Amino acid sequence: MHTPTLGEDPSASAARLGVGVGVELEPAAVLADDEHRYINRELSTLDFNSRVLALAERQGDPLLERAKFAAIFSSNMDEFFQVRVAGLKDQLAAGIGGTAPDGLSVSDQLRAIRGESMALFERRRRVLLEDLMPALSEASIVLTDFDALDGRDRAWARRVFTERIFPVLTPLAVDPGHPFPYISNLSLNLAVIVRDPVRGDRRFARLKVPEMLPGLVGLPDGQRFVPLEQVIAAHLGALFPGMEIESHHVFRVTRNADLTLEDEEADDLLEAVEMELRRRRFGRAVRLEVDAHITDEVRELLTRELDLTAEDVYDIHGPLNVAGLWVLHGLDRPELKDEPFAPITPPELAGVDDEPADVFAVIRSGDILVQHPYDSFASSVETFIAEAAHDPDVLAIKQTLYRTSGDSPIVQSLIRAAERGKQVAALVELKARGDEAANIGWAKALERAGVHVVYGLVGLKTHSKTALVVRREGDGIRRYCHIGTGNYNSTTARLYEDLGVLTANPDLGADLTDLFNFLTGYSRRVDYRRLLVAPANLRTSILELIARERELGPAGRIVWKLNNLVDTHIIDALYEASAAGVQIDLITRAICCLRPGVAGLSDNIRVRSLVGRWLEHSRVYYFGGGAVAPGAANGQAGANGHRPGADGHPNGDSPVRTDHGWRTPRVLPDDGEWYLGSADMMERNLDRRVEAVVQIDPPDLQSRLREIIEVELLDDVLSWTLGPDGTWSKVPVTVGFNAQDHFAHLATERARRRRDPDSVPVPDRHS
Repeated sequence: MHTPTLGEDPSASAARLGVGVGVELEPAAVLADDEHRYINRELSTLDFNSRVLALAERQGDPLLERAKFAAIFSSNMDEFFQVRVAGLKDQLAAGIGGTAPDGLSVSDQLRAIRGESMALFERRRRVLLEDLMPALSEASIVLTDFDALDGRDRAWARRVFTERIFPVLTPLAVDPGHPFPYISNLSLNLAVIVRDPVRGDRRFARLKVPEMLPGLVGLPDGQRFVPLEQVIAAHLGALFPGMEIESHHVFRVTRNADLTLEDEEADDLLEAVEMELRRRRFGRAVRLEVDAHITDEVRELLTRELDLTAEDVYDIHGPLNVAGLWVLHGLDRPELKDEPFAPITPPELAGVDDEPADVFAVIRSGDILVQHPYDSFASSVETFIAEAAHDPDVLAIKQTLYRTSGDSPIVQSLIRAAERGKQVAALVELKARGDEAANIGWAKALERAGVHVVYGLVGLKTHSKTALVVRREGDGIRRYCHIGTGNYNSTTARLYEDLGVLTANPDLGADLTDLFNFLTGYSRRVDYRRLLVAPANLRTSILELIARERELGPAGRIVWKLNNLVDTHIIDALYEASAAGVQIDLITRAICCLRPGVAGLSDNIRVRSLVGRWLEHSRVYYFGGGAVAPGAANGQAGANGHRPGADGHPNGDSPVRTDHGWRTPRVLPDDGEWYLGSADMMERNLDRRVEAVVQIDPPDLQSRLREIIEVELLDDVLSWTLGPDGTWSKVPVTVGFNAQDHFAHLATERARRRRDPDSVPVPDRHS
C-alpha cells in the first residue's frame, strides 16, 4: 500500500499490514486469512498523497508546478489529519473497539499512520530543501533566511514589519493571570520564551502569524523571498519591549474539523449547522507540528497544554507553512509553469458566424457530453442555467448545490430567475465538509431572492449533481436536464476532470422530477426509469450488474473509472466476478481497498491511478455484457483483438505516434452499457448520500466515453499500478503517452473540425 517515490524500491511494503516483515510476498501469501482481502482505507489515502508528492519530485516538470504539488500534498495531509485521524482518535477516546476490514485495530492504524506520515514529511523535506529550492534559486527565485540578509535588505524588512505586520500582531502571554490561549486550527504560531531582566521571571508567550498576510515577504529585487514568520521573529523586541528574548520556535496545530451533527435531533438544520460550525472552531487538537530545533521545555509545554501525546508531535525540518509556496506559483514566470490551456467551447454550443447557439434547440437535437476542464464549463453548464434564467418560456429551474465557487455564476443565475418570477428550487447541502459556511451564505442569499431553498435531508447528504429546467414549448412542456460527476463550481471545473450530460430525454426528465420531489417533499420512490439513485437502488443495481457479468464468465467485462473504491460488498462482488473469469480494469484516482492480481481471488483485476495536472474526478461505469470473447481471461485475444499486457498497458497494445499525433488502439468493443454520475463505490455514497448515476445510451456519447476510458488505460506518463501486496508502482514510460495532454488536444481538434471540416488534422503538440 506504500507508494514508493520515483526510483524507490517498491518491495519494502507491508509490516504495517501484518503480512510479514522483510519477507517477499507471493500473491497467495497475501491471503493468509480473510483480513487481508482488503487494503486499509486510511493507509490507501496516504498512498494517494504519496503519489501527489511524487509529482513534486518529478524531474523535468516545470519548477513552479512541482512547488504547487508540494503545497497540494501538504493541504491533503492537513485534511487527512483533521478528518480521518481525528475520527480514529475519537473512536479511541470513546473506547470503541473492533477492527477495520483489513484487520487493523484503531491503535494499529494510528501507529501505521504516524510511521507513513513521518516518511512522507521526510520526502517533502528532501524535495523542498535539496531539490526545488536550489533549482528555483538557479531560476532567480530565491527562498532565503532572514539571517542571510545584508543591512539594506534588513532595513527594507524592518520597514515592511513596522508598516504592514506589526499593527496586526497580538502577543498573548501565559502567566497566573493569563491562561494558555486557544490555538486556532492550522494557524502558524511562534512560541516565545521571554525573561524579565529585573525580576528574572521567565514566561511563555504565543504569537499568531497573521493568516491574512502572504506567507512570504518579497524583497525589493522581486526575486528573493523571506518567510513571514522569520521577519516577525527578527523583530520580537518590538513586541516585548524591555524583555530578553531567550528563544522562539515555530509551531502549528491541527484540530478535529469534522462536522458531527445529529440530524435526528435538529429541528432547524440551518441553525444546527451554524451552531456546529461555531463549536468546530474549538475541536480537539490531533496533531502538533514543531520546528525540529524546538527545545524540550517548549515541546513539553505545548504537548501538555494541547492535551496531546508524544506520538501526536511531528518534528518538521524546513518550512511549516508550505502553503507559502502558492505565493511563488502566483509569480509571473510562465516559463516555469505548465503551458496555459483555455477550455474549449463544445462544438455543438459554439454557434455560427458569431451568433450564439440556441442552447435548448441544440439539446433537443441530441444529447451533449462534456468533459471538463477540456470542454468549457462556462460555455456549457453555466450557459445552460443562464439561458434558462433569461428565457421567458422557462417556467421552473431545480438544482442541487453541494459545493460552489465564491462568485458563483450558477447561483447568480438562479437568483435572477427567481427575480423574474420563475419557480426556482435549490437544494443547498449545508453539510458539505469545508464549505458549510459558504453554503449557508448562498442559501440565505437565494432565500432573500425568493428561491425555494431546501437545506439537505435528515440523515443524508445530497451529493448528486443534477439540474432540471422546465420549459413551455408548443402546447406542452419539455424538460431539459444536466447530470454530472462534478460540482457546480466554476473554479474547480477548471482544475478537476469531470463529465456531464445535457439532455432533453423525456424519461430522464421524469426521473429528475421524481428525484426533486423526493428531495424537496415526501416520497418513497425507489424505481426510476433511467437513473440509479442512492440510497434507493444504486447499490442493488451495481451488484446486479456485476452479477450479470459474473454469470457470463470470461465473456464478461467490467471497466470503472472512479475516485474511491472502499465498500467491501462491492469489492467482494468484484472478487467473485474475477474468479469467474471476468476481465476487470479499475481506474481509481485515490483510495482503493481492493487487492488486484491475487491468485485465486483477483487474478483478472487490474488497478491503476492517474495523477497529473488536473484532478481526475469523474465516475464512469462500464459493463461489457458479453463483449469479450471466451479465452481473453487466459491471455488469448478476445473479440476486440486485445489481451491483457504486462508492459503497463492493461490491454497489451500501446499508443502509436503518427504525423498527426497519437493513434490510440481500440481497447473496448462497441457494445456494453455505460453509466456516469456522482457516486463512488463507498458505503457513505451508496447508503448515506443522495447520488444520481445515469445510463448513457446514444452511440456517439458511448463512443466518447469509450475513448476517454481507452486513453486513460493507455497512459504511461501519469499512471501508477497497484500490486497484490498493496504496493503502488509507477507505470514505466515506454512511449510517453500523457492522457491529459491528449484530452486537451482532442478538445481543440473537435472545435477545429467543426469550424473547418475539410482541414488536415493538427499534430498533437504534446507528442
